Amino acid sequence: MSLPRTPEVEAALARASDEVGLQEYYRDSARPLLGVGSMQWPKCCGGDCEPCADTLIRVARRVHELLGLDIA
Repeated sequence: MSLPRTPEVEAALARASDEVGLQEYYRDSARPLLGVGSMQWPKCCGGDCEPCADTLIRVARRVHELLGLDIA
């Protein structure tokens, strides 16, 4: 379950994506990581994927920081 699409969440996702360098068209790829514990986050497979799971994780972590949420 992801965080709801509130203006605050959307602004945090946009800011985090910009800070990390995640293109706007990949933001929905990071959305499933919001609202689930970090133990459920994917791991980088080393396959040079675009976007890399590590990038999506950096975005998710930053969104949680911006919203003042704990990451379990």
